[in-house]
Amino acid sequence: MDKESAQGWFFRVEDLPTKEVLRGIHVRSVHLENLMMTFIEYPAEATVPTHYHPFEQITYVLDGVLEVTVNGEQRTLRAGEGVCIRPNAEHASRPVDGPARVLDAWTPVPEHFKPDQP
Repeated sequence: MDKESAQGWFFRVEDLPTKEVLRGIHVRSVHLENLMMTFIEYPAEATVPTHYHPFEQITYVLDGVLEVTVNGEQRTLRAGEGVCIRPNAEHASRPVDGPARVLDAWTPVPEHFKPDQP
């Protein structure tokens, strides 16, 4: 990642620190004051169990196939497809037939995805 400045900075996803957030699921994140993007790698057989949080979240599938359930409605998303998740909506996800990579956008910034947070 380039040196941060008051105006902004450039980054390469491969250079962002990796953080394991659930068993086998790794996240790389970049953020500003009110917006975060996370690049998530789901290994085959990984699962993000049903949960909810106070953040707005947009998930976009980069590679693979991801099964997503939002408030009881289940969809299978392929590369190029996504889902918008409102705050406090119950949701879960898991890859189908192999690993998947996704890009999530968040606001406000979920502190727990920052690499220096537990």
